[in-house]
Amino acid sequence: MISKETIEQVLMRNDIESLIGSYVNLRRAGSNLKGLCPFHSEKTPSFTVYPAENSFYCFGCGVGGDAITFIRKRENLDYPDAVEFLANRAGITIVRDESPGKYAGAPKFDKAKMLKMNVDAAKFFHNQLFSDTPDAKQALSYFTNSRGLSLATIKHFGLGFAPNSFDVFSKYMLSRGYTYDELVAGFLCGRSDRGTYYDAFRNRVMFPIIDVSGNVIAFGGRVMDDSKPKYKNSSDTPVFKKSRNLFALNFARLSCEESLILCEGYMDVIALHSAGFTNAVATLGTAITAEQARMMSRYTKKVIISYDADEAGQKAAMRAIKMLGDVGLDVTILKIPGAKDPDEYIKSNGSDKFKRLLESSKSRFDYNMENILSKYDINVSADKIKASRELVKLISETYSLAERDIYIQIVSKALQLEPKSIKDDVDRAIAARQRTRKKEESQKVKQDAIGYSDRVNRDYIKAPAVAKNEEHVLGLLFYYPEYRKKVFDEALLSADDFFTDLNRRFFVFLEERYKASDDSLYGMNEVFNEEEIGRAMKMKTLRMQLSNSPEILLDSIKTLKAGVKKKNSESANTYEALNELIKDKNVRK
Repeated sequence: MISKETIEQVLMRNDIESLIGSYVNLRRAGSNLKGLCPFHSEKTPSFTVYPAENSFYCFGCGVGGDAITFIRKRENLDYPDAVEFLANRAGITIVRDESPGKYAGAPKFDKAKMLKMNVDAAKFFHNQLFSDTPDAKQALSYFTNSRGLSLATIKHFGLGFAPNSFDVFSKYMLSRGYTYDELVAGFLCGRSDRGTYYDAFRNRVMFPIIDVSGNVIAFGGRVMDDSKPKYKNSSDTPVFKKSRNLFALNFARLSCEESLILCEGYMDVIALHSAGFTNAVATLGTAITAEQARMMSRYTKKVIISYDADEAGQKAAMRAIKMLGDVGLDVTILKIPGAKDPDEYIKSNGSDKFKRLLESSKSRFDYNMENILSKYDINVSADKIKASRELVKLISETYSLAERDIYIQIVSKALQLEPKSIKDDVDRAIAARQRTRKKEESQKVKQDAIGYSDRVNRDYIKAPAVAKNEEHVLGLLFYYPEYRKKVFDEALLSADDFFTDLNRRFFVFLEERYKASDDSLYGMNEVFNEEEIGRAMKMKTLRMQLSNSPEILLDSIKTLKAGVKKKNSESANTYEALNELIKDKNVRK
């Protein structure tokens, strides 16, 4: 358990404005700062930082809290590791209080040891690649002869080979002091239904996955023939989330200020790096995620998508275009003529021609328009109408008015239609989508108001009005320390006055902190999860924007008690009615 004094020091030494500013482009909005939320995709900033309160809150997705909460969410760390992350950032040495406490408890697996385990595994696989066995020689030949990689490239990426054995790797790792439980947690071993352990990667060339801090966090393994599955990738582990990492970003981040090249596979990336295009990255065996798109936006302003030309590759490209565009990146798509991938094209045509190919990559609109027109014969009326509908929809999804006007001219010329006709159809499509969006937003507001979509406070739906009253009171207590003194000294409220479990827990937390003579809310990260802290921040933030007086506090408490009393009375009446019904049925029998 980390001492309270240490946590206070960590939060004081990590100015929330500079901390979040290193992840989010913030702009001044009065005494606060606003920016695009790093936790969900949005085009209009709803993420607010409150320097005076040393806190943040997003009105779009409901995430909020202090610097520790932000790092927990952004870096995917548990509470102690988030504190240590911030302590290292501020040059503070963490001293843990090992005395047992109510919320004490270490993580199940030591993350530092797991990272060291991955380094030892990477060294084992790399050494195996150069061992004197037939299988290892075949693996090395695959890299050097089949894929044309130099030894320097192989060593640069730390490539390796997993022996074709049931347990050679796991026995080696056990000799290094690791346990089967740790190997299974790190996705380096598997466990059968009979309880026997086996190496997760066997007879595969190996690709270590390294994060931007230089830690080996996971592995990808590829077969050297046409057997299935071609690739086997680490599942999520305590030190790895595949949706939040990119292969080779640790190298690409040093040369990607102008653009990143997004590829489908490890070998595509390695081939591009070896040809001098060191700004190439790849997702980790999955379709691109919103987290990966936001990660790329931190390092570059443009992404060139280089996916396979087959149907699966084109579908993946369409998803990537939207994801990357949503975070404000300029996106173009690379079409490679006469070759199945960049590696083959470079080998046939050279790096200079590939560079020119990159420079002529198509914009999102040009790429999609070309695909749409290729599906139809616009000399046939029915096909021309279908093409027109799809192109109108494509233009209507463009935010910029200037871009829309340009695209309308291009489409009208391609389809030989009047620009006004295309513009009218685009305007109707935009209006229809706005009506649909407003209807969906209105429905969501109604659901939120009655608690149907409340996954944080699951008791909300049982008594929405009571829960709302609880939030009014808690907002005052969270924001005004002087009201805590009044409420707790005069015993104006107790935990029994709360109907919903979450709000009761918030009240108990505040009461315990007050009794400990602690006005701060630093301990929330020890007690509540990120979503619950976000809910508390919502109460506090909304109260910051409303009027305040002792009378408002007393009226809110009175309303809260009356609502809870009424709800309890209704519950009691229902219980009595059920009892009478049961008695009546028994008498009839």
